[in-house]
Amino acid sequence: MRGSAPDSPSTPGHRHLRRAAVPLAAAALLLPLFGAAPAQSAPDSSPDRLQSAFASASAEYHVPGSVLLAVSYLQSRWDYHGGAPSVSGGYGPMHLTDARTALAATEHFADGTEDARGDSSRPALHPEAKVPADSALPARLKTLPQAAKLTGIPAAKLRTDPAANISGGAALLAAAQRRLGEPLSADPADWYGAVARFSGADDTATAASYADDVYDVLHTGERRTTDAGQRVVLAAEPGLAPDTAQLSRTGLRTVKDDEAECPKSVSCEWLPAAYAQFGDDDYGNHDLGDRPASQAIKYIVIHDTEGAWDGVLNLIQDPTYVSWNYTVRSTDGLIAQHVKAKDVAWHAGNWDVNARSIGIEHEGFLTDPDAWFTEAMYRSSARLVKYLSARYGIPLDRQHILGHDNVPGPTASTISGMHTDPGPYWDWAHYFQLLGHPFKKTAGRQGGLVTIRPDYAANQPAYTGCATAGEPCAAHSSSEVRLYSDHDVNAPLIKDIGLGTTPTIDVNDVSSRVSTGQQYAVADHWGDWTAIWYLGQKAWFRNPAKQPTAVSAKGMVITPKEGLTSIPVYGRAYPEKSAYPAGVPAQSVVALPYTVPAGQKYVVGDEMPGEYYYSVTFTPDSHQVVRGNDLYYEIQYGHRVEFVRAADVTVENSAS
Repeated sequence: MRGSAPDSPSTPGHRHLRRAAVPLAAAALLLPLFGAAPAQSAPDSSPDRLQSAFASASAEYHVPGSVLLAVSYLQSRWDYHGGAPSVSGGYGPMHLTDARTALAATEHFADGTEDARGDSSRPALHPEAKVPADSALPARLKTLPQAAKLTGIPAAKLRTDPAANISGGAALLAAAQRRLGEPLSADPADWYGAVARFSGADDTATAASYADDVYDVLHTGERRTTDAGQRVVLAAEPGLAPDTAQLSRTGLRTVKDDEAECPKSVSCEWLPAAYAQFGDDDYGNHDLGDRPASQAIKYIVIHDTEGAWDGVLNLIQDPTYVSWNYTVRSTDGLIAQHVKAKDVAWHAGNWDVNARSIGIEHEGFLTDPDAWFTEAMYRSSARLVKYLSARYGIPLDRQHILGHDNVPGPTASTISGMHTDPGPYWDWAHYFQLLGHPFKKTAGRQGGLVTIRPDYAANQPAYTGCATAGEPCAAHSSSEVRLYSDHDVNAPLIKDIGLGTTPTIDVNDVSSRVSTGQQYAVADHWGDWTAIWYLGQKAWFRNPAKQPTAVSAKGMVITPKEGLTSIPVYGRAYPEKSAYPAGVPAQSVVALPYTVPAGQKYVVGDEMPGEYYYSVTFTPDSHQVVRGNDLYYEIQYGHRVEFVRAADVTVENSAS
């Protein structure tokens, strides 16, 4: 039975295991993994050839160039991804899907072996995935073969030649326009229905949400240099008014779903996670609660699925598996909600964080940078997070919008098994721009803090272990900056004593990396280098003035109280023993193998009471929140956040 033995820590696992052994990473087996194609060079390398390809395809298939550009931007932000497929089997700037070709048995490597519940009052939960029977692929996953029939261009060329890929997308849009009985008009306003059908969605709400995003891109315009060095510009058309009435003639089904907790600006459906009792009084796959009345929701945790959409949705309906609150689909940004915000999902590997958070999964792979996150996914997810932020009072900053890789191990034995998704290739800067809270300089050099903010496109640190353990990953943009023990790239990397391993540049090794948006107290400067307090050490990163990787900031920091040589650090903010009522086993407040030495400073993310959500039975009548007198501060300690007791620290302004 659950809950009989407090603080029975889960057994830590090993990295670089097949994902089948890892919850939620096991989802990768539910559909065979989409393998990254061998690295290739884009056939056209001059910086304006891609813009010309859009113009040529527009003229040949009589699709307005601006519509073609806007659709492509929402699919891929015009990137080529070296010819590799996305997690949903999409190729090239138009994200033409060919999932049957993309399906492959590529080895993906584990980002952790945590117990997703993270509640040491219950036995660790490490379910195994069940491989489902083969089923027909939905139409949205096979648009590339259709484009091949329409254009006569071989499928292989559509996958690897950006210009051919754009022609294929134009042909699909033109075909959708004809099926609607609409003329191949030169007016972008006349293409709303065709754009909606291009999304591949089978319902009007999802298709409309996708088309609205495309027309939002048309209204604002965009310009950027792509991953292949191509300069692409889409001029703004702010007065454009699309013919949205075309949606009623698309033949798509209409779904009315009043259960899902989502903003009206996204397409969202309710697909409930399983909640059932089984075995010897065991149950799954989440806990009923009464948030925020019983306990404040402090965090939103960003995950990636490590598997494809259909397989992942099979998992969430398995009561013996784990759970999360929402999943966002890659192809069109459709959101499925599985666990109500009032209830507690098992997703973060730390029960304290689970009890205070909402978890959002995104269809994608950490170790496959070209199994890419689409713009449609980023935008849909950002709208959801803004909605949840407003509804539950969650600040839009990196102290509260966490990656799974920022969640602390609750006990010393769990640190090495914590997950590392969504990983270094998630574009935090772009995500926070979509949230309306871009990372900016907020102080002069004397502010005392830095906000990590490298240029995502230009920042390409080396990683290993994406396809094969120890082997280099392909060069790719990254949100993360590497840390050294001295102001020298040949100096040893920063060591995480909690992991107890020699630091590496493996894509899953977060011991010596900081991430975009995270804030740290400045410890020193040396030429083009900046040092921060990190894991109890002085950690250095390159921060040249001409190409900065961080900007100055100010805020509140903690430091050990006067007279203390160091203070303990905790992975969960639990109440003191005396706070537990009869019948609720007291959870030990055990420090991690980390400390904050005297003189060091760490950025404060939040102040919170010591709380423990007691929930070890299927029926919620015995559930309760235990709240103590001890207060804690959440701090940015290393790559992950941690907690310190308020009684141990002094809080001050970083500039003082």
